Amino acid sequence: MKTRNAFQHEEVFVQFIRENKERFYLLAYSYTKNEQDALDVVQDSIQKAMIALNNIEKVDYMKSWFYKIVVRTAIDFLRKHKRLQVTDDETLHHLTPAQEDKYENVDLEHALAELPQMYREIVILHYFEDLKLADVADILGIKLSTTKSRLYKALKILKIQLQDTEGEMKHE
Repeated sequence: MKTRNAFQHEEVFVQFIRENKERFYLLAYSYTKNEQDALDVVQDSIQKAMIALNNIEKVDYMKSWFYKIVVRTAIDFLRKHKRLQVTDDETLHHLTPAQEDKYENVDLEHALAELPQMYREIVILHYFEDLKLADVADILGIKLSTTKSRLYKALKILKIQLQDTEGEMKHE
């Protein structure tokens, strides 16, 4: 029998999923690069979360807790299927729902796509999902210092890539 607290957690969780389903899909898609696989990852993540919902101590932790589940489920999916797929920008643009914080900078999109996964996931979680670095570290299961150094390295790489792109445009 569920306690009153368990029902409250479940209601909050269902509302949280409804409000953020596109974000979870995009996060999963950033790993799988395939529409159906991303949907499967989100569905599996929701099932895992529903089973473990009673383990969450505070509703305030739900966001980082569920992001961790999505990231780990996506990584497990990739390991299980041992494949990476490349998706062209037109397909990605078509699949991306319009959001307030949607960025239109094509050069940035290309630069992000070229980043190694360990750097890209930190940039996406921190800047596009508005998570604190401590939460990003927790989600990815790495130390905060490692998260900070990877973010610094990612930003350095992005800066170089964007400067190179800008330089190429001036020479044309």
